[in-house]
Amino acid sequence: MKQILQDMAKGGSAIVEAPAPQATKNNVVINTTTTLISAGTERMLVDFGKANLIDKARAQPDKVKMVLEKVQTDGLMTTVDAVKSKLAQPLPLGYCNVGVVESVGKGADDFKVGDRVVSNGPHADVVRVAKNLVAKIPDNVTDEEASFTVVASIGLQGIRLAKPTMGECFVVTGVGLIGLLTVQMLRAQGCRVLAIDFDQSKLDLAKQFGAEICNPGKGEDPVAAGMAFSRGVGVDGVIITASTKSNDPVTQAARMSRKRGRIILVGVIGLELSRADFYEKELTFQVSCSYGPGRYDPSYEEQGNDYPLAFVRWTEQRNFEAILDMMSGGQINVKPLITHRFKFENSSDAYDLLTTDKSALGILLQFESEVASRHEKVIKLNTAPNYQADEPVVGFIGAGNYASRMLIPAFKEAGAQFHSISTSGGINGVIHGEKAGFSEATTDTQNMIENPSINTIAIVTRHNIHAYFVQQALKAGKNVFVEKPLAITHEELADVKAAYDAASITENAPKLMVGFNRRFSPQIQKMKELLAPIKEPKSFIMTMNAGSIPADHWTQDNSVGGGRIIGEACHFIDLMRYLAGSEIVSVQARRMGDTDAVEVTEDKAAIILGFADGSFGTIHYLANGAASFPKERVEVFAAGGTLQLDNFIKLKGFGWKGFKKLNLWKQDKGQTACSAAFINSVKEGTVAPIPADELFEVAKVTIDIAEQLRLQK
Repeated sequence: MKQILQDMAKGGSAIVEAPAPQATKNNVVINTTTTLISAGTERMLVDFGKANLIDKARAQPDKVKMVLEKVQTDGLMTTVDAVKSKLAQPLPLGYCNVGVVESVGKGADDFKVGDRVVSNGPHADVVRVAKNLVAKIPDNVTDEEASFTVVASIGLQGIRLAKPTMGECFVVTGVGLIGLLTVQMLRAQGCRVLAIDFDQSKLDLAKQFGAEICNPGKGEDPVAAGMAFSRGVGVDGVIITASTKSNDPVTQAARMSRKRGRIILVGVIGLELSRADFYEKELTFQVSCSYGPGRYDPSYEEQGNDYPLAFVRWTEQRNFEAILDMMSGGQINVKPLITHRFKFENSSDAYDLLTTDKSALGILLQFESEVASRHEKVIKLNTAPNYQADEPVVGFIGAGNYASRMLIPAFKEAGAQFHSISTSGGINGVIHGEKAGFSEATTDTQNMIENPSINTIAIVTRHNIHAYFVQQALKAGKNVFVEKPLAITHEELADVKAAYDAASITENAPKLMVGFNRRFSPQIQKMKELLAPIKEPKSFIMTMNAGSIPADHWTQDNSVGGGRIIGEACHFIDLMRYLAGSEIVSVQARRMGDTDAVEVTEDKAAIILGFADGSFGTIHYLANGAASFPKERVEVFAAGGTLQLDNFIKLKGFGWKGFKKLNLWKQDKGQTACSAAFINSVKEGTVAPIPADELFEVAKVTIDIAEQLRLQK
């Protein structure tokens, strides 16, 4: 497949070829026929990409604050690397896609192969979209017309929040694509409409759709126009679909509104509100969220759980269907909005036009390539070297942020030979695989695992499929490096253990490694060295200032991420096990109690571990601390001395004979050393860096802890 990506570091867009995505649960795969460039949103993204670093920072002051906080905790160099990596990640463009269903995943039974559908898929000739973001197109609506469905739904959601009634007078401020569609829908609702914009050609279209118009660029006063339009009583509502840094649209909206009028923000504007304007009239102001209920809800969008119609009448998908019905019935006419058409292959010309011609409205991309040619599962990236079969030849499963920023570079530095990189969607594999030197990118993971040229598999996916891929790789006789956790349930862990035991008795038994990198960091290695001569029990205090993440984030979902204890705190359970050098024999855990003030999750908890040699330790995993406090702190008390490690940058010794400190210029959590240890063990045929019994012990204890926390009364 081919897809348009925007370079957010240097600007410019490009068409990238990638392996076609495969249908997965609750998703459909679509062959694209037409897409619409969203002039406002995509122009903003393109302009941001072309801006210099200073202008990028000015445009996102909230992100600058986050960067400064990260500098305080993680250090300057680590933060710089993270920012560069973020900007180097290309961004898919587009969200107005029309095409024909190619294949249907389990659970998406409302669709069948051959259905003509609209979705919020990007500008790509093949897209995979969650079923609740797809709608069937009526026979009398053309593909070109249907491509306006998603942008129209954005306006429709704003209208639903405004709750207009027949005969009311409404103002639409900013009549670009969304604004002109909003004008038509308000007119279909039986409302009188006043359109405000600086572009006379767009106002002429609004007038054609039945609106009265006001052009401030010609000296016309929007507030006076609104008052005159409402016959002196003030307008019932204002829907702002403009994109500007100015506060004028919201100020003008307040001043032209009647008492208890409604103002809905659909666009992006300055938001310095005057309390007096809103207070005296008791105005309602609300920001509309995209195309309706369900937006950004993983349960709805990713897991395919619909809201009951009786309780949530209009969702994203039902808004799509409503727009298509209005198009079918003639209440929405998008033909006058189409200003340009380009072949997909000439999309660079379309984006040049977008940034140079502010009057452009409906810019369509047409996809005419042969459908069969779009569905290659493997794409060659680089010339394949002569692989040394007796050394690590690696296939990666996953190319997300951690894989691309940390693990792939660490494997490369360790001398791994990169063969294939497999991702579910295809595009990330190409982006990061080409840069790292992989020979090919694929979406056929099982075939990659079984490839006889590959002897080592690295698994860096969402946690719920770690155990499955570990089993498949072990059964195929491959060495396995899996980013934590090894499994998220006891049942999964038992299956992995059975696969490992079966593989370990074969002639060339594969190695199993979990990415517990912290034990390989230089400062932890120093602590281990200092603790080695001490035979008496030790006490540990480990604090993870994890930071808050939403309760609906996938890592908090027990069925997907396993929760943050299994997904993240396992690092410190392993670290304590390593420093103690003794088997874990007891576990106690308690999370923060249930109150109205605290969201009930597992990420505010204390864990106490007891060890066979009499040592014990406490892990404080906390998501309610200050971002400026060190994210990770390790303290060890033993034989009259104390060691304290802050954020893997500063290590101090208190009362420790012959040792005072070991500080680093840059944070080092051991990712490079961890990867190197694994790769070298494969090269040299030595034992795996972490004994398998410790991996299974830590995995079992971690799951036990999570279950204790979930059963807490």
